[in-house]
Amino acid sequence: MNIAVFGGSQPKEGDPAYAEAYELGRLLARAGHIVLTGGYIGTMEAVSRGAAETGGHVIGVTCEEIERWRPVAPNGWVKEEWRKGTLLERLEAIITGSEAALALPGGPGTLTEIALTWNLMIIQSLPPRPLILVGAGWRSVFERFFEQFAAYTPPAQREYLSFAPDIQSAVQRLHVYTLERSNV
Repeated sequence: MNIAVFGGSQPKEGDPAYAEAYELGRLLARAGHIVLTGGYIGTMEAVSRGAAETGGHVIGVTCEEIERWRPVAPNGWVKEEWRKGTLLERLEAIITGSEAALALPGGPGTLTEIALTWNLMIIQSLPPRPLILVGAGWRSVFERFFEQFAAYTPPAQREYLSFAPDIQSAVQRLHVYTLERSNV
């Protein structure tokens, strides 16, 4: 499967968040998945590197708008680049080009990717697929969101989100989903 990995651009080599993303890339590649990221630095680089160094295929979705805003090039582990003009085109390509998505810790960009993927499934513009948010931070954020906005997020909509305590649990959920899908 093409697995989108969302996450922040801040982690650098040597940071625990970078090491976790690197290991996630390795686990996904070992399971035979194609990694699909935003193609640049931080989490995107770490996941790409882990997957590529394990023999996996890495797709990086880059865009001119980001490169005008911040001088950055695709990371060296991207094997296939999908170049887009705008951030919105980039988001669409990552989300629609994947069959599942994992979200590591991140900022507004990561939250946007989660929210857009989730909303597209809610309105049935995107077929249901795993959207797995990794770590206690996302669980806390969304529990608070559901508590404060319960009337706006009925249980049926919440079911599109899945929470995993760590990357190993997230990859295990993907494995179960793959098995269930192959038995249909």
